[in-house]
Amino acid sequence: MTHEVLNQVPPATGHDLAADPALLEAVGREGAASALGDLHALGVLAGTEEAAEWGRLANEHPPVLRTHDRYGNRLDEVEFHPAWHHLMRTAVERGLAALPWVSEEPGAHVARAAKFFVWSQVEAGHGCPVSMTYASIAALRHSPELAAVWEPALTAAAYDPGLRPRDAKRGVLAGMAMTEKQGGSDVRANTTAAEPLGDGSYLLTGHKWFNSAPMCDVFLVLAQAPGGLSCFLLPRVLPDGSRNTMRLMRLKDKLGNRSNASAEVEYDRAVAFLVGEEGRGVRTILEMVNLTRLDCLIGSAAGMRAGVTRAVHHARHRAAFGAKLIDQPLMRNVLADLALESEAATALAMRLAGATDRAGRGDTAEAALRRTALAAGKYYVCKRAPGHAAEALECLGGNGYVEESQMPRLFRESPLNGIWEGSGNVSALDLLRAVTREADSVEALHDEIALAAGADRRLDEAAERLRKTLSDPEEAEFRARGIAELATLTLQGALLVRFAPAAVADAFCASRLGEQRGGAYGMLPRGLNLDVVIGRAVPGQ
Repeated sequence: MTHEVLNQVPPATGHDLAADPALLEAVGREGAASALGDLHALGVLAGTEEAAEWGRLANEHPPVLRTHDRYGNRLDEVEFHPAWHHLMRTAVERGLAALPWVSEEPGAHVARAAKFFVWSQVEAGHGCPVSMTYASIAALRHSPELAAVWEPALTAAAYDPGLRPRDAKRGVLAGMAMTEKQGGSDVRANTTAAEPLGDGSYLLTGHKWFNSAPMCDVFLVLAQAPGGLSCFLLPRVLPDGSRNTMRLMRLKDKLGNRSNASAEVEYDRAVAFLVGEEGRGVRTILEMVNLTRLDCLIGSAAGMRAGVTRAVHHARHRAAFGAKLIDQPLMRNVLADLALESEAATALAMRLAGATDRAGRGDTAEAALRRTALAAGKYYVCKRAPGHAAEALECLGGNGYVEESQMPRLFRESPLNGIWEGSGNVSALDLLRAVTREADSVEALHDEIALAAGADRRLDEAAERLRKTLSDPEEAEFRARGIAELATLTLQGALLVRFAPAAVADAFCASRLGEQRGGAYGMLPRGLNLDVVIGRAVPGQ
C-alpha cells in the first residue's frame, strides 16, 4: 500500500429518504398525514445500500428484446435484470401504481405522490410503467364495462411479470402508445386504423413510434376509427392465451431512462376495445396523460431532491483549501440555490397532488387550479431539472463525473420529464389554451396566489405582473414559455411564503422574483439566512 486514503466522502446511504422537511410538511397540509408511517418505511428502504444497488444494476443491465424463440416463433418479449423486478415489486406492493383507486381515505393521491417522489430517487426509469398503470384507470373509467373487467387486476398490489392472460395473473400493468413516425406530438396525424367487428371489438393495423413500457399487459392506444381518432384498450395476451398481434420491432437506445424499455411497435389486425366514444380519443386519453404529467413534475422534483442532497452530503464531508466545502461562501451560495429550487418544486408538486385528490372528489375550484398550474408547472419544473442536475454534479467535482457517484445517471435522466407527455412547447401552449378558453382556471390560479398577498412585496409585484401578462393576448403564443415561467415562479413563491420557513421564502422571493435574478445557480443576493435553507437539504434531517 503506497498511501492512506483521506478526505473521501462516505456513502450517502443509511438514512430515511422520506425525512425531507419540505415533503413531510406538504404531505400533512395536503391531507395525507395518516400515510406518514408507510412513507417513512419506504424512505428507510430507499436509503439502503441494497436499494441503491438495485438502481445501479437495473441501469447497467438494460432490458433486452427477444423477438423470436430458437425455433423462429414470435416471442415479442422484453427481458429484465432481477434488480428491475425488485424495484417494480416494491413500487406495486407499496401502492405506487394504484393507491388512490383502492383507498377511500382523503389525500390518497397525495400519499401516493409522496411515495412516488421518494422511491423515484432510487431509480427513475421504473417509474414509467408504475405511472402509466396509475394513470390508466382515469381513462379506462370512460368505459365502465371495461373498467369492471380490468380495474381489479390493474389495482392489485401484486407484481406478476410475464405474458399471460389477465385471469391467470395476480396483477397487471398498463402502458400507452400515442405517437407515430409522421406526427409525434401531433397525434391527430396518426394513421393507425381501427376496423370495427360489430361485437364491440376492433382490429388495429399500423405502427407506433414510441410505445412506453412494451412489457406491460395492456395498453391504451390511439387509432383512427370510422368516427375519428379514438382511444382503445389493447391487451398483449388474449383470453384464450394466444398472443395479440402487437409486434415489437426494436427497443429505443435512449440517452437516459435506460432501465426502462421503450419500443417501436406494429399492429397487424391486433384485437382492441373502444374506450369512451369514437372520435373522442384525445379527450379520453388526456385523462391518463394529465396524471402522467403530474408524475413528470413529481419525478423532476424527486431528481432535484436527490441531486441537492448528494451535493450537500459531499460538501459536508469533503475539505478543500483548508475548510469543509459546506463552510466556504461560494459553495454555500450554490448549495442554497439548489436547495431553493428543490424545495419550491416539491411544494408545487405536492400542492398539485392535493388538487388532484380534491378534484377527484368533486371540488371544481381545485380542478380549475390544477388545469393551469399543472400545465405551467410541468413546463417549468421539468425544464429546470437538467440545469439543476448539472450543477449538483459539479458540486462533486471530478468525482461527480464518474458513474460510481450516481450523478451521471441523474444527469442523463433529467431531460426526460420535459419531453415525456408533451415537450416544453406543448406544455406552455396547453397553458395558453386554458388561459384563453377557461376563465375559471385563470381566476383559480390568481386566487391561490392571493392567499399569500401582503406577506412579501416582491411576491405581490410578481402577482400583479402575472395578472397583466395573462390578460395580454398580444403575441401570446410567442411568449408562452415566459408566461408559464412567471406563473410557476409566482405560485411557488406564494406556497413558500405561506408554508416554508421565513428564511426559505425570503431567499426564494429575492432570487426568483426580485430584481437580482441570475442565470446560473450560485448567484443569490447578500443578506440571506442560508443556514436554514441548506439545513433542510441535509440527507435524513
